[in-house]
Parts: sequence; structure tokens; C-alpha cells
Amino acid sequence: MPETAATIATARQAQRAWAATPAAERGAALRQAGAALRARVGELAKANESDTGRLEAEAAEGVLAGAGTLEQYAELGPVHRGATLRGDISATDFMVPEPRGVVVALTPWNDPVAVACGLIGAALVTGNAVVHKPSERSPLTGALLGEILAECLPDGVLQTVPGDGLVGAELAGHRGVDLVAHVGSVEAGRAIALACARTGAKALLENGGNDPLVVDGDVDPAWAAGQAALGAFANSGQICVSVERIYVHQAVAEEFVAALAVEARTRGLLPLVDNRQRDKVDAHVRDAVAHGAQLLVGGDAPAGPQYPATVLTGCTADLMVMREETFGPIAPVQVVRDFDEGMAEAATGEYGLAATVLTRSMANAQRAWRELPAGTVKVNSVFGGAPGGAAEPRGVSGSGFGYGPELLDEMTQTKVVHLEPAP
Repeated sequence: MPETAATIATARQAQRAWAATPAAERGAALRQAGAALRARVGELAKANESDTGRLEAEAAEGVLAGAGTLEQYAELGPVHRGATLRGDISATDFMVPEPRGVVVALTPWNDPVAVACGLIGAALVTGNAVVHKPSERSPLTGALLGEILAECLPDGVLQTVPGDGLVGAELAGHRGVDLVAHVGSVEAGRAIALACARTGAKALLENGGNDPLVVDGDVDPAWAAGQAALGAFANSGQICVSVERIYVHQAVAEEFVAALAVEARTRGLLPLVDNRQRDKVDAHVRDAVAHGAQLLVGGDAPAGPQYPATVLTGCTADLMVMREETFGPIAPVQVVRDFDEGMAEAATGEYGLAATVLTRSMANAQRAWRELPAGTVKVNSVFGGAPGGAAEPRGVSGSGFGYGPELLDEMTQTKVVHLEPAP
């Protein structure tokens, strides 16, 4: 489409001057953008609630997280460096990171400000121009975010493009694009990877997960149930690293399940992004019940985009809720004989985003992080992690680092320089 070509051309033109801007000035612009988000947190949170149903208070936390990410990259960008090499004494050899050029950022609806700020911030501070297409399920939030950020940047350095998956596909497949960063479904990620293979652009993908939680037999079952509920029900289970399947040791299973049921009943009915997501969640629950799982709490699909916090017991590996990403407030539980069986079950499947283990055994904790095939392994905290931490998905969950200093490396390409005097 002509609009896409014009947008990419504008980005290409603006990127040249932006790349020549001193890194400290680019960092200062991001710092200003972070402050602008903080000043308008209420507007963005209300737009998020209107778009997706996410409660305004929770949405505000996402906005503040996004502001913090911009401020973090404002500090990290100017100190992103290359390396000197030890060659001949009469020559100079070094490696320098350079911006890739035009970055297309395709971002999701479930945390539309925080996720976008990570990709946009890392791309901008390293000297790239960005074309951002927010999800069509969060159009108000995406447009407002783009407006706020663009006010802090030179014209053309950041452009926000509305539209659905067809627009995203056109952007991703344009030969004027140097990197496509995508957070979303596996299906979309595969299509983007193919498009990038044709154009030569780099693909940076985070494409969902089916994250396991293993509960060892030596932990407090009530505490473990609280962790499981937090992981499964926060933001209505609409988080990339939500707990999607639970393997609990038989020694604590009865008390754990009872406490988890209380947690679910306390949360009650939770908002979902739209009726399409509600129908998907309910289909997974219906499939589980039809194949022998027991519905302990929840499971009633109401009218409108919402679903109750739900606990399923008696689950087995063949159920959709255990094999696929549900992305809803569902806690499916499978009882295992011992820690070994829990680990074996957690290691199955084609996803590799994250995994959590709850245990008091240091030996089992060491086993967990060494053996589980996931980019992130958390021990005794479903959402734990230090500021600035990065993550590199495995399997169909994607490729390349998201967040952290490592994301600056993804947004740049290294040039090796050899310089020696002429005779």
C-alpha cells in the first residue's frame, strides 16, 4: 500500500539524523518521554480499561512500568559500547554497535504500554527510527501512547500506525524494514519470521508460552496456592508468563487444591479483552471437563467479555488446557507422584518462555534452573525478577532477547573495524 511505503520512507529519512544525534541527547529524549507518561498516567490507564477491560488501577501500574523502562534505557543507551581487539601494534581494531535502521514494533493488547515502551525505548536510544503498530484490540491506548511519545522526539523518528493483522503483515514484509520486533501469537510470529527471511530483516519474537508451575512436596500448601493464584489469575491470566499448568506433589495436593479454590472464589468474575477471548477460554475448560477433568470452581461463561477464576483438577497431559496457551484465568492442576514426575511433565511441550518451581530443597531448586527448557526459570516466586532482567524465549515461544541491556544488542548490529597506516 502507498501509505506503508510513505511511512517507511519517512522513518528512513528521520533515522539518519537521529542516528547522528549524540547518545546522551537520545537518552535525554527518552527521559522526557518517561516523565510525560507519568504525567498522563490516568489518561492512559482509562484508555487501557476502555480498550481491554483491564482495571484502571492495574493499567496504571503498566503505564508506570513503561515509564520506568524508558528511563532505564535513557541511562543504558549512552553507555552501550563495543570492544577493542588486540591486533598488530601499529594498527587499531575495534567493534562498534550501529543502529539497524528502521524498526517495526508490533505490540500486544494485554500490557500495551509496558511492552511497547520496552521495544520502542531500546530501539530509539540506539539510534533507530520506529514504526509502531499497536494491537487493534487496544487502539485508544496505542494512539495515545504514540501521541505522548512523539511529542518528545524529532518528527518521523516514531510513527504510530493503526490497523489489524493485515497492516502488521504489510509492515513486516516491507523491504525497507531492518528489524521486526513482535510480541504476540505463535501463528503471527511464524508468519513474521517467514516474511523476514524473504526481506533479510532481523526478526525479534516473543510468541507466548504454556508456562508450568511445579509444587514440591515440602512447601506450605497455602503459600503455594497463593503463588499459583497470583500466577494464574493476575490480569485475568492474560500475561505472557502467566501460570498455565500446575503440577503438584501428592503429599500436599489436597491442602493445596483446597486453598487454591478459596483463592479463586475470592477473585470471582474477571474481565477479559473481548468475547472472542472469553469463548477461547471457555472452549478449553469445556474440553477439559469433557475429557475427565473436574470443575472445582468457576467455569461458567457469562455474557460479555469476562470469565470467573477457575480451578480444574484431575487434569492430564492430553487436555487443551495443559498443551496450549489458554490466556485466561484458569488454574488446571495435575497431581504428580514426586518431584521427578513434576519436572518431567513441566519439560514437555513445544513452548519455552518461562517456568516456576516452588520448593524448599536447594538440590531441587538447582535441578529446576538447570534442567527446565525455558528461557526464564523462577524459584519460589511466580513473578520474581531483578530490574533490568532480560529473557530469551525458546522453542515456539520466540527468539532473541526482550528487555534488559541485551535488548540494546538486538537493536544494533556490530561493525568490525581494522585501521592501520599506509606504507
